[in-house]
Amino acid sequence: MATSKITYNGGLRTTAVHERSGMEIITDAPVDNKGKGAAFSPTDLLATSLGNCMLTIVGIAANEHGFNIDGTSCEITKVMAENPRRVTEIVLEFQLPSNDYSDKVKQIIERSARTCPVAYSIHPDIKQTISFNY
Repeated sequence: MATSKITYNGGLRTTAVHERSGMEIITDAPVDNKGKGAAFSPTDLLATSLGNCMLTIVGIAANEHGFNIDGTSCEITKVMAENPRRVTEIVLEFQLPSNDYSDKVKQIIERSARTCPVAYSIHPDIKQTISFNY
């Protein structure tokens, strides 16, 4: 079974449908690239996927090791370059709730985040700048 199906809607907008669930994601070209910027751009999704994956893998580790990360957030900043137009850096700032995490748990959180599948899938030329605020 396919993972998703994407339709070009015109006006630099696409709709992606997750085949298994039917959930949709709309993308628009960003304003600085002839678009409306009314939704995530494809490169926004790339950067955001990294944060989503990191939080998911840390959540799995939390379940396995018996600690809680509920309420954790991650702010993503995507840095673009020209010629060719590309993502050069993804800055991720994690804000974890005040749970008095031990040094061991902090190590599990940080190692889990840095070793998520998306982090390993992104080209090594794209810098991943990650901070954890406890």
